[in-house]
Amino acid sequence: MSFSQLKQKFPGGTCPDSPFYVSVAGNIGVGKSMITTMIGEVLDWRMYFEPVINNPYLEDYYKDMKRWSFHLQVYFLSKRFEVQKEILDHPGSAVQDRTIYEDVEIFAPTLHRIGCMDDRDYENYREIFRNMSAFLQPPDLIIYLSCRPETALKRIQSRGRDCETEIPLDFLKGLHAAYGDWIERAPALCPVHIIDTEKINLRDNPQAQIELIELILEHHREKHAKRTPKE
Repeated sequence: MSFSQLKQKFPGGTCPDSPFYVSVAGNIGVGKSMITTMIGEVLDWRMYFEPVINNPYLEDYYKDMKRWSFHLQVYFLSKRFEVQKEILDHPGSAVQDRTIYEDVEIFAPTLHRIGCMDDRDYENYREIFRNMSAFLQPPDLIIYLSCRPETALKRIQSRGRDCETEIPLDFLKGLHAAYGDWIERAPALCPVHIIDTEKINLRDNPQAQIELIELILEHHREKHAKRTPKE
């Protein structure tokens, strides 16, 4: 089922008028961009994607992670903070590919642990995030997509981005472990819905796609009901 066909099952007016903010979280290669696109197109929400195509550091980073880790992480942090500001400045519903929290909870700690970011840069990075944190708006819902690191690597290789050809499996394993730790704490921010993408094929299973959109709408309506004064 194409996204346009899926959209016909959720006609205009399906969503409440109040804004709702969904983030799609997960490891590299798990399928976040596809799900972000699906949600945005079906529900007519603004979509925000990771800055990969025109990223000035990404190619250098995967060639020499130790040299470029700090630069790349600060770049990502800055760009995701821009998205946070835009979401706040332009009321309306939105869906975002990867949360700002994953930068500080997953990627920076993993890079620090494997020696690709030294103590000085890591503490500087965390201080930047602490200064930003008071201005952040947590998502209303996190959709966490999971898969085995080996599966993520196969998906990365199949999409054929030149800058990602050198991603080591061990790095994906480190990120996977960090995600496992963070996702247990993430409900302190907002509701979290976990999808095992090895068991649920969101790319090709129309029923799974419908169920995900219905789940998002259910959370949206619950939030709207809480904010709407009862007569």
